[in-house]
Amino acid sequence: MMKNLKFASLKIEERVAYITINRPEKRNALNAQVVQDLKDLFTEAENSSEAKVIVLKATGDAFCAGADLAYLKELQNNTFEENINDSNHLKELFEQIYQNKKVVVAQVEGHAIAGGGGLATVCDFVFSVPEAKFGFTEVKIGFVPAIISVFILRKIGEKKTKELLLTGELITANKAKAMELINFVVDQENIEDEVQSFVEKLINNCSGDSLSLTKELLANVSTMDYKDGLNYASKINANARSTKDCVAGISAFLNKKKINW
Repeated sequence: MMKNLKFASLKIEERVAYITINRPEKRNALNAQVVQDLKDLFTEAENSSEAKVIVLKATGDAFCAGADLAYLKELQNNTFEENINDSNHLKELFEQIYQNKKVVVAQVEGHAIAGGGGLATVCDFVFSVPEAKFGFTEVKIGFVPAIISVFILRKIGEKKTKELLLTGELITANKAKAMELINFVVDQENIEDEVQSFVEKLINNCSGDSLSLTKELLANVSTMDYKDGLNYASKINANARSTKDCVAGISAFLNKKKINW
């Protein structure tokens, strides 16, 4: 299955949905249409019965250079309400990825800067080539890394988030891994195979229902206090027991049979 939009495409094969940003002449910079194309394709991938895992990648030398500055300049003439609507547009994309029912893996083969860094690091897992750099440079142009700050704080904590967001400095992929911003650093010639191997393990070894419920649990429980978190976790536990995957998985385990997820 293949679908091409103006600035992004979707290809589904072997139970993997590959979403590719395709605006290389602008270093895959984000504007309203790029964001809309990605939202549309993530919705389609999430709802597809053919896909179990989503991989986000990009064409060209950069993964994503962040917001299109020419587009940002145009927005300066907007009213506050218009700018709120535009900000919500990007917020909805990040939230859509973060809360997606399917695991989302970023395959970063070029720089991921500002909003582009947000787009990569809001994914569940991030693979990067060593040459790629990450950074949130908004403070250097009088802007604020506002939306992504919510996700970065959750991911790496306040101390590391301040180091990244208040300095605006670019960091190497290896430093991003050491800061726990990304998961894996893989040479260019091997990254596609490594991502493929990783998603195949998720597809073959893990229940789709379990992956979805675990993502939901982790997204919500971290904001709850101790008792509310435990009560919510108990409800997820109870819900999981009645899923068809749990019934099939326990039966296969007890009968010493291999289950094909």
